[in-house]
Amino acid sequence: MSRMISIFDTTLRDGEQSPGATMNVAEKVSIARQLARLGVDVIEAGFAFSSSGDFEAIRTIAHEIEGPTICSLARAKSADVECAWKALEGGQNVRIHTFISTSDIHLKYQFRLTRDEALKRAVEVVAQAKSYVEDVEFSPMDATRSDEMYLYEVIEAVIAAGAKTVNIPDTVGYTTPEEFYHLIQGIRKGVANIDQAVISVHCHNDLGLAVANSLSAISAGAGQVECTINGIGERAGNTSLEEIVMALRTRKGFFQADTAIVTEEIMRSSRLVSKITGMSVQPNKAIVGANAFAHESGIHQDGLLKERMTYEIIRPESVGAGKTSLVLGKHSGRHAFKARLEALGYHPNEADLNKAFERLKTLADKKKEIFDEDLEAIISDEMGRPTEAFRLISFHAESGSETKPTATVTLSVHEQVIEKMGHGDGVVDAAYKTIAQMTKTKSRLCAYIVKGITGGTDAMGEVTVTVEEAGRRITGHGADTDIIIASVQAYLSALNQLAALGSKENAGEKKVGLI
Repeated sequence: MSRMISIFDTTLRDGEQSPGATMNVAEKVSIARQLARLGVDVIEAGFAFSSSGDFEAIRTIAHEIEGPTICSLARAKSADVECAWKALEGGQNVRIHTFISTSDIHLKYQFRLTRDEALKRAVEVVAQAKSYVEDVEFSPMDATRSDEMYLYEVIEAVIAAGAKTVNIPDTVGYTTPEEFYHLIQGIRKGVANIDQAVISVHCHNDLGLAVANSLSAISAGAGQVECTINGIGERAGNTSLEEIVMALRTRKGFFQADTAIVTEEIMRSSRLVSKITGMSVQPNKAIVGANAFAHESGIHQDGLLKERMTYEIIRPESVGAGKTSLVLGKHSGRHAFKARLEALGYHPNEADLNKAFERLKTLADKKKEIFDEDLEAIISDEMGRPTEAFRLISFHAESGSETKPTATVTLSVHEQVIEKMGHGDGVVDAAYKTIAQMTKTKSRLCAYIVKGITGGTDAMGEVTVTVEEAGRRITGHGADTDIIIASVQAYLSALNQLAALGSKENAGEKKVGLI
Protein backbone atom coordinates (compact mmCIF):
# COMPACT_ATOMS: atom_id res chain seq x y z
CA MET A 1 0.00 0.00 0.00
CA SER A 2 1.31 3.48 -0.91
CA ARG A 3 2.40 5.90 1.81
CA MET A 4 0.89 9.37 1.57
CA ILE A 5 3.56 12.06 1.42
CA SER A 6 2.66 15.46 2.83
CA ILE A 7 3.29 18.41 0.50
CA PHE A 8 4.52 21.49 2.34
CA ASP A 9 4.38 24.43 -0.07
CA THR A 10 6.74 27.31 0.64
CA THR A 11 6.12 29.36 -2.51
CA LEU A 12 4.87 32.26 -0.40
CA ARG A 13 7.91 32.20 1.88
CA ASP A 14 11.05 30.69 0.33
CA GLY A 15 9.70 31.17 -3.20
CA GLU A 16 9.21 34.87 -2.52
CA GLN A 17 12.90 35.11 -1.64
CA SER A 18 13.70 34.78 -5.35
CA PRO A 19 15.09 38.14 -6.52
CA GLY A 20 12.22 40.19 -7.92
CA ALA A 21 9.48 37.82 -6.77
CA THR A 22 8.11 39.96 -3.92
CA MET A 23 4.32 39.71 -3.55
CA ASN A 24 1.80 41.94 -1.82
CA VAL A 25 -0.89 40.67 0.54
CA ALA A 26 -3.61 40.35 -2.11
CA GLU A 27 -1.28 38.42 -4.41
CA LYS A 28 -0.27 36.05 -1.62
CA VAL A 29 -3.90 35.40 -0.74
CA SER A 30 -4.69 34.71 -4.40
CA ILE A 31 -1.91 32.13 -4.63
CA ALA A 32 -2.92 30.61 -1.27
CA ARG A 33 -6.46 30.05 -2.59
CA GLN A 34 -5.06 28.27 -5.62
CA LEU A 35 -2.74 26.17 -3.44
CA ALA A 36 -5.80 25.08 -1.45
CA ARG A 37 -7.51 24.03 -4.70
CA LEU A 38 -4.32 22.22 -5.64
CA GLY A 39 -4.61 20.24 -2.42
CA VAL A 40 -1.32 21.00 -0.66
CA ASP A 41 -1.17 19.85 2.95
CA VAL A 42 0.71 22.84 4.38
CA ILE A 43 1.09 26.44 3.16
CA GLU A 44 4.04 28.32 4.60
CA ALA A 45 2.46 31.73 4.22
CA GLY A 46 5.49 33.79 5.17
CA PHE A 47 7.90 34.92 7.85
CA ALA A 48 5.76 36.93 10.29
CA PHE A 49 8.60 38.78 12.03
CA SER A 50 10.25 39.89 8.76
CA SER A 51 7.72 42.58 7.77
CA SER A 52 4.27 43.95 8.45
CA GLY A 53 3.25 42.78 4.97
CA ASP A 54 4.21 39.19 5.73
CA PHE A 55 2.46 39.39 9.11
CA GLU A 56 -0.76 40.62 7.47
CA ALA A 57 -0.57 38.02 4.70
CA ILE A 58 -0.14 35.17 7.20
CA ARG A 59 -2.98 36.48 9.35
CA THR A 60 -5.35 36.86 6.36
CA ILE A 61 -4.50 33.46 4.91
CA ALA A 62 -4.85 31.73 8.32
CA HIS A 63 -8.35 33.17 8.71
CA GLU A 64 -9.62 32.89 5.14
CA ILE A 65 -8.10 29.80 3.57
CA GLU A 66 -9.69 26.48 4.44
CA GLY A 67 -8.15 23.05 4.03
CA PRO A 68 -4.36 23.26 4.32
CA THR A 69 -2.46 23.86 7.53
CA ILE A 70 -1.18 27.47 7.54
CA CYS A 71 2.36 27.95 8.76
CA SER A 72 4.63 30.84 9.70
CA LEU A 73 8.41 30.67 9.80
CA ALA A 74 10.25 31.92 12.89
CA ARG A 75 13.91 32.07 13.76
CA ALA A 76 15.03 30.49 17.01
CA LYS A 77 14.26 33.71 18.85
CA SER A 78 11.52 34.31 21.37
CA ALA A 79 10.26 37.48 19.64
CA ASP A 80 10.03 35.67 16.30
CA VAL A 81 8.03 32.79 17.73
CA GLU A 82 5.66 35.16 19.57
CA CYS A 83 5.12 37.19 16.39
CA ALA A 84 4.39 34.02 14.40
CA TRP A 85 1.79 33.03 16.96
CA LYS A 86 0.10 36.45 16.86
CA ALA A 87 -0.15 36.21 13.07
CA LEU A 88 -1.61 32.70 13.21
CA GLU A 89 -3.85 33.16 16.26
CA GLY A 90 -7.48 32.39 15.48
CA GLY A 91 -6.70 30.24 12.47
CA GLN A 92 -8.25 26.78 12.29
CA ASN A 93 -5.17 24.70 11.36
CA VAL A 94 -1.90 26.46 12.14
CA ARG A 95 1.77 25.56 12.54
CA ILE A 96 4.87 27.38 13.76
CA HIS A 97 8.07 26.44 11.93
CA THR A 98 11.24 27.44 13.76
CA PHE A 99 14.90 26.87 12.88
CA ILE A 100 18.53 27.29 13.80
CA SER A 101 21.70 26.05 12.10
CA THR A 102 23.52 22.94 13.22
CA SER A 103 26.54 23.00 10.90
CA ASP A 104 29.81 24.12 12.45
CA ILE A 105 30.45 26.54 9.60
CA HIS A 106 27.16 28.36 10.27
CA LEU A 107 27.49 28.26 14.04
CA LYS A 108 31.02 29.65 13.95
CA TYR A 109 30.77 32.34 11.30
CA GLN A 110 27.09 33.34 11.20
CA PHE A 111 25.52 32.63 14.59
CA ARG A 112 28.67 32.74 16.70
CA LEU A 113 27.27 30.05 18.98
CA THR A 114 28.69 26.85 20.40
CA ARG A 115 26.94 23.56 19.72
CA ASP A 116 25.60 23.48 23.28
CA GLU A 117 24.22 27.03 22.98
CA ALA A 118 22.48 26.23 19.69
CA LEU A 119 20.98 23.06 21.14
CA LYS A 120 19.68 24.94 24.19
CA ARG A 121 18.12 27.66 22.06
CA ALA A 122 16.46 25.11 19.73
CA VAL A 123 14.82 23.34 22.66
CA GLU A 124 13.66 26.61 24.21
CA VAL A 125 11.96 27.98 21.09
CA VAL A 126 10.28 24.65 20.29
CA ALA A 127 8.91 24.55 23.84
CA GLN A 128 7.72 28.17 23.48
CA ALA A 129 6.04 27.43 20.14
CA LYS A 130 4.43 24.34 21.67
CA SER A 131 2.88 26.52 24.34
CA TYR A 132 1.05 28.40 21.58
CA VAL A 133 0.17 25.69 19.06
CA GLU A 134 -0.02 21.93 18.96
CA ASP A 135 1.69 21.68 15.56
CA VAL A 136 5.38 22.65 15.71
CA GLU A 137 8.05 22.02 13.08
CA PHE A 138 11.80 22.40 13.62
CA SER A 139 14.57 22.68 11.02
CA PRO A 140 18.30 22.20 11.76
CA MET A 141 19.49 24.55 9.01
CA ASP A 142 22.42 23.33 6.85
CA ALA A 143 21.75 19.82 8.13
CA THR A 144 23.56 18.15 5.23
CA ARG A 145 26.85 19.81 6.27
CA SER A 146 26.38 19.11 9.98
CA ASP A 147 28.13 16.52 12.15
CA GLU A 148 25.71 13.59 12.11
CA MET A 149 25.98 12.69 15.80
CA TYR A 150 25.34 16.31 16.82
CA LEU A 151 22.45 16.47 14.34
CA TYR A 152 20.89 13.36 15.92
CA GLU A 153 21.25 14.93 19.35
CA VAL A 154 19.47 18.15 18.32
CA ILE A 155 16.65 16.28 16.56
CA GLU A 156 16.04 14.02 19.56
CA ALA A 157 15.96 17.04 21.90
CA VAL A 158 13.47 19.09 19.86
CA ILE A 159 11.15 16.11 19.46
CA ALA A 160 11.23 15.67 23.21
CA ALA A 161 10.39 19.39 23.53
CA GLY A 162 7.28 18.96 21.35
CA ALA A 163 8.24 19.16 17.65
CA LYS A 164 5.90 16.99 15.56
CA THR A 165 7.84 17.48 12.34
CA VAL A 166 11.62 17.61 11.95
CA ASN A 167 12.69 19.09 8.64
CA ILE A 168 16.11 18.21 7.23
CA PRO A 169 17.26 21.05 4.96
CA ASP A 170 19.91 20.82 2.27
CA THR A 171 20.22 24.57 2.64
CA VAL A 172 22.93 25.17 0.04
CA GLY A 173 22.05 22.33 -2.34
CA TYR A 174 25.27 20.49 -1.51
CA THR A 175 24.26 16.88 -1.00
CA THR A 176 23.69 14.07 -3.51
CA PRO A 177 20.85 11.51 -3.67
CA GLU A 178 22.97 8.68 -2.25
CA GLU A 179 24.33 10.80 0.59
CA PHE A 180 20.90 12.16 1.43
CA TYR A 181 19.39 8.68 1.44
CA HIS A 182 21.97 7.53 4.00
CA LEU A 183 21.45 10.68 6.11
CA ILE A 184 17.69 10.10 6.36
CA GLN A 185 18.28 6.41 7.10
CA GLY A 186 20.82 7.41 9.75
CA ILE A 187 18.29 9.74 11.42
CA ARG A 188 15.68 6.97 11.46
CA LYS A 189 18.15 4.62 13.15
CA GLY A 190 20.13 7.07 15.28
CA VAL A 191 17.36 9.20 16.83
CA ALA A 192 15.65 7.23 19.58
CA ASN A 193 12.29 9.06 19.49
CA ILE A 194 12.08 9.65 15.73
CA ASP A 195 8.87 7.59 15.58
CA GLN A 196 7.14 10.50 17.37
CA ALA A 197 7.73 12.93 14.48
CA VAL A 198 7.44 13.16 10.71
CA ILE A 199 10.71 13.50 8.84
CA SER A 200 10.51 16.32 6.30
CA VAL A 201 13.07 17.47 3.71
CA HIS A 202 13.78 20.87 2.18
CA CYS A 203 16.20 20.75 -0.74
CA HIS A 204 17.76 23.54 -2.75
CA ASN A 205 18.70 23.21 -6.40
CA ASP A 206 22.21 24.67 -6.56
CA LEU A 207 23.54 21.51 -8.24
CA GLY A 208 20.27 20.71 -9.99
CA LEU A 209 19.58 17.84 -7.58
CA ALA A 210 16.73 19.17 -5.44
CA VAL A 211 14.06 16.88 -6.86
CA ALA A 212 16.38 13.86 -7.03
CA ASN A 213 17.47 14.39 -3.42
CA SER A 214 13.87 14.76 -2.23
CA LEU A 215 12.81 11.57 -4.00
CA SER A 216 15.79 9.77 -2.49
CA ALA A 217 14.72 10.98 0.95
CA ILE A 218 11.20 9.65 0.37
CA SER A 219 12.69 6.26 -0.50
CA ALA A 220 14.62 6.44 2.76
CA GLY A 221 11.46 7.11 4.79
CA ALA A 222 10.77 10.86 4.71
CA GLY A 223 7.07 11.69 5.00
CA GLN A 224 6.97 15.35 3.98
CA VAL A 225 8.58 17.34 1.16
CA GLU A 226 8.97 21.11 1.23
CA CYS A 227 8.72 22.56 -2.27
CA THR A 228 7.56 25.47 -4.40
CA ILE A 229 5.49 25.98 -7.54
CA ASN A 230 7.80 26.10 -10.59
CA GLY A 231 10.73 25.41 -8.23
CA ILE A 232 11.23 29.12 -7.47
CA GLY A 233 13.26 30.18 -4.45
CA GLU A 234 16.64 31.36 -3.18
CA ARG A 235 19.49 31.25 -5.73
CA ALA A 236 18.82 28.28 -8.06
CA GLY A 237 15.48 27.61 -6.39
CA ASN A 238 13.80 24.84 -4.42
CA THR A 239 12.39 21.41 -5.05
CA SER A 240 9.74 21.76 -7.75
CA LEU A 241 6.31 20.77 -6.44
CA GLU A 242 5.00 19.65 -9.81
CA GLU A 243 8.03 17.44 -10.49
CA ILE A 244 7.90 15.72 -7.10
CA VAL A 245 4.16 15.13 -7.31
CA MET A 246 4.20 13.75 -10.85
CA ALA A 247 7.28 11.61 -10.21
CA LEU A 248 5.46 9.94 -7.32
CA ARG A 249 2.19 9.64 -9.26
CA THR A 250 3.84 8.29 -12.42
CA ARG A 251 6.23 5.91 -10.59
CA LYS A 252 3.91 4.96 -7.74
CA GLY A 253 4.89 1.30 -8.06
CA PHE A 254 8.55 2.14 -7.58
CA PHE A 255 8.31 4.68 -4.75
CA GLN A 256 5.30 3.07 -3.06
CA ALA A 257 4.22 6.62 -2.24
CA ASP A 258 1.77 9.24 -3.49
CA THR A 259 0.30 12.62 -2.54
CA ALA A 260 -3.18 14.08 -2.22
CA ILE A 261 -2.45 16.76 -4.83
CA VAL A 262 -5.20 17.46 -7.37
CA THR A 263 -2.84 17.23 -10.32
CA GLU A 264 -5.31 18.77 -12.78
CA GLU A 265 -4.69 22.08 -10.94
CA ILE A 266 -0.92 22.02 -11.51
CA MET A 267 -0.81 24.03 -14.73
CA ARG A 268 -3.22 26.64 -13.41
CA SER A 269 -1.08 27.02 -10.27
CA SER A 270 2.09 27.34 -12.33
CA ARG A 271 0.66 30.05 -14.56
CA LEU A 272 -0.72 32.03 -11.62
CA VAL A 273 2.63 32.04 -9.80
CA SER A 274 4.46 32.93 -13.01
CA LYS A 275 2.07 35.80 -13.69
CA ILE A 276 2.21 37.26 -10.18
CA THR A 277 5.97 36.93 -9.67
CA GLY A 278 6.89 37.85 -13.24
CA MET A 279 9.17 34.79 -13.37
CA SER A 280 8.66 33.05 -16.70
CA VAL A 281 8.78 29.26 -16.91
CA GLN A 282 11.46 27.99 -19.27
CA PRO A 283 9.91 26.20 -22.28
CA ASN A 284 11.63 22.88 -21.56
CA LYS A 285 10.69 22.87 -17.85
CA ALA A 286 9.37 19.47 -16.81
CA ILE A 287 5.58 19.17 -16.38
CA VAL A 288 4.69 22.87 -16.78
CA GLY A 289 6.98 24.11 -19.58
CA ALA A 290 5.43 25.11 -22.92
CA ASN A 291 7.28 22.25 -24.62
CA ALA A 292 6.62 19.61 -21.95
CA PHE A 293 3.98 17.92 -24.11
CA ALA A 294 5.08 19.16 -27.54
CA HIS A 295 6.63 16.77 -30.04
CA GLU A 296 8.32 17.73 -33.32
CA SER A 297 10.47 14.72 -34.11
CA GLY A 298 8.90 12.63 -36.88
CA ILE A 299 9.79 9.38 -35.11
CA HIS A 300 8.15 10.55 -31.88
CA GLN A 301 5.08 11.89 -33.67
CA ASP A 302 4.61 8.64 -35.57
CA GLY A 303 4.80 6.64 -32.33
CA LEU A 304 2.39 8.96 -30.51
CA LEU A 305 -0.18 8.73 -33.28
CA LYS A 306 -0.07 4.95 -33.00
CA GLU A 307 0.05 4.71 -29.19
CA ARG A 308 0.54 7.65 -26.79
CA MET A 309 2.54 5.63 -24.29
CA THR A 310 5.35 5.19 -26.82
CA TYR A 311 6.71 8.66 -26.06
CA GLU A 312 4.43 10.16 -23.40
CA ILE A 313 4.58 8.94 -19.81
CA ILE A 314 2.23 11.63 -18.48
CA ARG A 315 -1.10 12.56 -20.04
CA PRO A 316 -1.15 16.37 -20.39
CA GLU A 317 -4.80 16.40 -19.28
CA SER A 318 -3.73 14.96 -15.91
CA VAL A 319 -1.84 18.18 -15.06
CA GLY A 320 -4.32 20.57 -16.66
CA ALA A 321 -2.11 21.17 -19.70
CA GLY A 322 -4.72 20.49 -22.38
CA LYS A 323 -3.74 18.10 -25.15
CA THR A 324 -0.54 16.78 -26.62
CA SER A 325 0.87 19.14 -29.22
CA LEU A 326 2.36 17.71 -32.39
CA VAL A 327 4.49 20.62 -33.49
CA LEU A 328 4.98 20.63 -37.22
CA GLY A 329 8.45 21.65 -38.33
CA LYS A 330 11.44 20.46 -40.30
CA HIS A 331 11.80 17.38 -38.08
CA SER A 332 8.20 16.29 -38.49
CA GLY A 333 7.13 13.21 -40.41
CA ARG A 334 4.53 12.73 -43.14
CA HIS A 335 2.28 10.76 -40.74
CA ALA A 336 1.92 13.70 -38.34
CA PHE A 337 1.44 16.15 -41.21
CA LYS A 338 -1.36 14.07 -42.71
CA ALA A 339 -3.02 13.61 -39.31
CA ARG A 340 -2.96 17.35 -38.68
CA LEU A 341 -4.44 18.11 -42.10
CA GLU A 342 -7.23 15.59 -41.52
CA ALA A 343 -7.95 17.20 -38.15
CA LEU A 344 -8.32 20.50 -40.04
CA GLY A 345 -10.76 18.86 -42.47
CA TYR A 346 -8.46 18.24 -45.44
CA HIS A 347 -8.11 14.82 -47.08
CA PRO A 348 -5.54 15.24 -49.86
CA ASN A 349 -4.60 12.52 -52.31
CA GLU A 350 -1.08 11.12 -52.15
CA ALA A 351 0.31 13.40 -54.85
CA ASP A 352 -1.07 16.59 -53.24
CA LEU A 353 0.08 15.41 -49.82
CA ASN A 354 3.63 14.83 -51.02
CA LYS A 355 3.82 18.24 -52.68
CA ALA A 356 2.38 19.97 -49.61
CA PHE A 357 4.77 18.08 -47.32
CA GLU A 358 7.77 19.30 -49.31
CA ARG A 359 6.45 22.85 -49.04
CA LEU A 360 6.09 22.37 -45.27
CA LYS A 361 9.75 21.39 -45.03
CA THR A 362 10.77 24.44 -47.05
CA LEU A 363 8.60 26.71 -44.91
CA ALA A 364 9.94 25.21 -41.67
CA ASP A 365 13.47 26.23 -42.68
CA LYS A 366 12.28 29.83 -42.98
CA LYS A 367 10.18 30.33 -39.87
CA LYS A 368 10.30 29.07 -36.28
CA GLU A 369 6.65 28.26 -35.72
CA ILE A 370 4.15 26.68 -38.11
CA PHE A 371 0.50 27.57 -37.51
CA ASP A 372 -2.66 25.83 -38.68
CA GLU A 373 -3.31 28.81 -40.95
CA ASP A 374 0.03 28.12 -42.66
CA LEU A 375 -0.95 24.51 -43.25
CA GLU A 376 -4.34 25.49 -44.64
CA ALA A 377 -2.72 27.95 -47.04
CA ILE A 378 -0.31 25.28 -48.27
CA ILE A 379 -2.78 22.42 -48.67
CA SER A 380 -5.59 24.47 -50.18
CA ASP A 381 -3.09 25.77 -52.69
CA GLU A 382 -1.88 22.27 -53.58
CA MET A 383 -5.30 20.62 -53.64
CA GLY A 384 -6.68 23.33 -55.88
CA ARG A 385 -3.66 23.38 -58.16
CA PRO A 386 -4.24 22.02 -61.70
CA THR A 387 -1.64 20.19 -63.71
CA GLU A 388 1.15 22.73 -64.01
CA ALA A 389 1.74 24.01 -67.52
CA PHE A 390 3.87 26.73 -65.94
CA ARG A 391 6.14 25.90 -62.99
CA LEU A 392 8.45 28.30 -61.18
CA ILE A 393 12.05 27.11 -61.04
CA SER A 394 13.75 30.24 -59.73
CA PHE A 395 13.11 33.92 -59.21
CA HIS A 396 15.37 36.90 -58.56
CA ALA A 397 14.36 40.52 -58.11
CA GLU A 398 16.13 43.84 -57.65
CA SER A 399 14.60 47.11 -56.48
CA GLY A 400 15.41 50.24 -54.55
CA SER A 401 14.94 54.01 -54.42
CA GLU A 402 17.66 54.49 -57.07
CA THR A 403 17.20 51.17 -58.89
CA LYS A 404 14.77 50.27 -61.65
CA PRO A 405 12.68 47.28 -60.50
CA THR A 406 13.89 44.16 -62.29
CA ALA A 407 12.70 40.56 -62.21
CA THR A 408 14.59 37.54 -63.54
CA VAL A 409 12.32 34.52 -63.83
CA THR A 410 13.10 30.92 -64.74
CA LEU A 411 10.01 28.88 -65.62
CA SER A 412 9.20 25.44 -66.91
CA VAL A 413 6.77 26.21 -69.76
CA HIS A 414 5.19 23.00 -71.02
CA GLU A 415 8.27 21.10 -69.78
CA GLN A 416 10.68 23.54 -71.49
CA VAL A 417 12.93 25.64 -69.23
CA ILE A 418 12.91 29.34 -70.13
CA GLU A 419 14.64 32.25 -68.39
CA LYS A 420 13.82 35.91 -68.95
CA MET A 421 14.50 39.28 -67.35
CA GLY A 422 12.02 42.17 -67.37
CA HIS A 423 11.30 45.56 -65.80
CA GLY A 424 8.25 47.17 -64.27
CA ASP A 425 6.97 49.93 -61.98
CA GLY A 426 7.66 47.69 -58.99
CA VAL A 427 9.03 44.22 -58.31
CA VAL A 428 5.62 42.54 -58.57
CA ASP A 429 4.80 44.44 -61.76
CA ALA A 430 8.18 43.45 -63.23
CA ALA A 431 7.59 39.80 -62.31
CA TYR A 432 4.08 39.72 -63.75
CA LYS A 433 5.08 41.42 -67.03
CA THR A 434 7.99 39.02 -67.46
CA ILE A 435 5.84 35.94 -66.72
CA ALA A 436 3.14 37.20 -69.12
CA GLN A 437 5.69 37.39 -71.93
CA MET A 438 7.09 33.92 -71.12
CA THR A 439 3.67 32.23 -70.96
CA LYS A 440 2.22 34.25 -73.86
CA THR A 441 -0.92 34.85 -71.85
CA LYS A 442 -3.52 37.34 -73.04
CA SER A 443 -5.11 37.62 -69.62
CA ARG A 444 -5.63 40.87 -67.71
CA LEU A 445 -4.90 41.33 -63.98
CA CYS A 446 -8.15 42.45 -62.37
CA ALA A 447 -7.36 42.19 -58.65
CA TYR A 448 -4.32 41.77 -56.40
CA ILE A 449 -4.91 41.22 -52.67
CA VAL A 450 -2.31 40.66 -49.94
CA LYS A 451 -3.03 39.55 -46.39
CA GLY A 452 -1.04 38.21 -43.46
CA ILE A 453 -1.94 34.70 -42.34
CA THR A 454 -0.05 34.64 -39.04
CA GLY A 455 1.69 37.18 -36.81
CA GLY A 456 5.38 37.92 -36.46
CA THR A 457 8.09 39.14 -38.79
CA ASP A 458 8.47 35.62 -40.21
CA ALA A 459 4.72 35.31 -40.86
CA MET A 460 3.26 33.64 -43.90
CA GLY A 461 1.69 36.06 -46.36
CA GLU A 462 -1.10 35.06 -48.72
CA VAL A 463 -1.68 36.67 -52.10
CA THR A 464 -4.90 36.32 -54.10
CA VAL A 465 -5.09 37.50 -57.71
CA THR A 466 -7.93 37.57 -60.19
CA VAL A 467 -7.15 37.44 -63.89
CA GLU A 468 -9.54 37.67 -66.83
CA GLU A 469 -9.19 36.14 -70.28
CA ALA A 470 -11.80 35.56 -72.99
CA GLY A 471 -14.61 36.50 -70.62
CA ARG A 472 -13.47 34.11 -67.89
CA ARG A 473 -12.35 35.29 -64.44
CA ILE A 474 -9.97 33.01 -62.56
CA THR A 475 -8.67 33.39 -59.00
CA GLY A 476 -5.21 32.20 -58.03
CA HIS A 477 -3.65 31.89 -54.57
CA GLY A 478 -0.09 31.82 -53.30
CA ALA A 479 1.41 31.68 -49.81
CA ASP A 480 4.97 32.18 -48.64
CA THR A 481 7.01 34.00 -46.01
CA ASP A 482 8.31 36.12 -48.92
CA ILE A 483 5.36 38.16 -50.21
CA ILE A 484 6.95 38.57 -53.67
CA ILE A 485 7.28 34.79 -54.07
CA ALA A 486 3.67 34.43 -52.91
CA SER A 487 2.68 36.95 -55.57
CA VAL A 488 4.45 34.95 -58.28
CA GLN A 489 2.84 31.73 -57.03
CA ALA A 490 -0.63 33.30 -57.08
CA TYR A 491 -0.20 34.59 -60.65
CA LEU A 492 1.11 31.23 -61.90
CA SER A 493 -1.77 29.48 -60.09
CA ALA A 494 -4.30 31.54 -62.06
CA LEU A 495 -2.45 31.08 -65.35
CA ASN A 496 -2.27 27.31 -64.82
CA GLN A 497 -6.03 27.21 -64.27
CA LEU A 498 -6.57 29.13 -67.49
CA ALA A 499 -4.25 26.75 -69.34
CA ALA A 500 -6.12 23.74 -67.90
CA LEU A 501 -9.48 25.16 -69.02
CA GLY A 502 -8.06 25.77 -72.49
CA SER A 503 -6.82 22.18 -72.70
CA LYS A 504 -10.25 20.81 -71.71
CA GLU A 505 -12.00 22.94 -74.34
CA ASN A 506 -9.55 21.84 -77.03
CA ALA A 507 -10.04 18.23 -76.03
CA GLY A 508 -13.80 18.72 -76.25
CA GLU A 509 -13.57 20.13 -79.79
CA LYS A 510 -11.53 17.15 -80.96
CA LYS A 511 -14.09 14.75 -79.53
CA VAL A 512 -16.88 16.44 -81.42
CA GLY A 513 -14.89 16.11 -84.63
CA LEU A 514 -14.39 12.41 -84.11
CA ILE A 515 -18.08 11.83 -83.59
